[in-house]
Amino acid sequence: MINRVTQADVAKRAGVHVTTVSMALRNHRSLPVATRQRIQALAEQMGYKPDPVLGALMVYRKNQRHTETTGTLGYITNWDAEWSWKKLPAHAEFFSGATAKAAELGFHLEHFWLGEAGLSHRRMSDILLSRGITGLILASWHPNLNEDLRFDWPKFSAVKIDYLPQSPKLHNVSNDQRSVIQLAIRQIKAAGYRRIGSAMPRWWDQYVGRAWSAGFLAEQNDCPEDERIPLLFFEDDEFLPSEPGKFIETTTQSKLAKWMQQYRPEVILGYGPFIRPQLASLGISIPGDVAFVDCHREDDDLGTAGVHENCLRVGELAVEILAGQLQRNQFGLPQFQTTSLVEGTWVEGASLPPCEPSRRVTAKNQSQSESNAV
Repeated sequence: MINRVTQADVAKRAGVHVTTVSMALRNHRSLPVATRQRIQALAEQMGYKPDPVLGALMVYRKNQRHTETTGTLGYITNWDAEWSWKKLPAHAEFFSGATAKAAELGFHLEHFWLGEAGLSHRRMSDILLSRGITGLILASWHPNLNEDLRFDWPKFSAVKIDYLPQSPKLHNVSNDQRSVIQLAIRQIKAAGYRRIGSAMPRWWDQYVGRAWSAGFLAEQNDCPEDERIPLLFFEDDEFLPSEPGKFIETTTQSKLAKWMQQYRPEVILGYGPFIRPQLASLGISIPGDVAFVDCHREDDDLGTAGVHENCLRVGELAVEILAGQLQRNQFGLPQFQTTSLVEGTWVEGASLPPCEPSRRVTAKNQSQSESNAV
């Protein structure tokens, strides 16, 4: 008997969540065209065919559901412009996942921007209540706008995506960045590498409650001392104040060059759109001079090894939790805040080839490198 190829099989091969595969095969417009085409081609190559029996069952179940819209959920953001948070792929996927899941459950998801001129917290709270919107998702909060959100909370049921705003204390959903970076390091070690370096903006780590550094340092504790490399942080003054994702090139490249010369990592673990342009400007090739692993790998970043963070699932889960609270009539701030974490998926790539003996940095030549740097 030949086993049928499932959407889960396609998802594993593609390095994405099964929800992404389902949406791609339905040609869902919330996914980039390139992502849809890649997954559709892979599914065809693997011989995936929809299960007609399962399909009939799904149609039957859908027809039995009460599919009328049961209400509107508010998706509240607080970035420097109304839609600028969509430039960050993770945040765009949070919204896409939440929108799709809300529709599946019979809700309409509507975006509200807290940065509207002259719009106070109290005014926003009143607008939402006047429209009968009592279920809220707080997402995409700019790190420089971390102020207490003063709504009429006893009248709302709410969930946060990620950790901002820090107040009020609400149930929240996030990617499991600690396990993401630990998964990446274990895969790097399995490929034969020992000297693992990681570089990131400090605000990026702080934004997720220092989960990135917690995972990195936890894995380093299992390494011999002579193989440990200090985590390289770039400070806030090395970034353009209005755009925390953009760095000041001359400052960051100089800092990166000194760090690499001193510690000579065999592989760098970081966020591709941030670190790869700097390496290229320094004339450092991947994987020729140093291997690279992306801790937030995008679906379309072919050839790069890394962890796909399954951000669509984060958005979906936020809606599922909020819908459950509304069904149970749970309003107001929770007595005990809980956090739900979504794990990442490892994806192989040419940027992390097996570590050949010629790439190995020994304690002896590392000491020589440090002497030369001095």
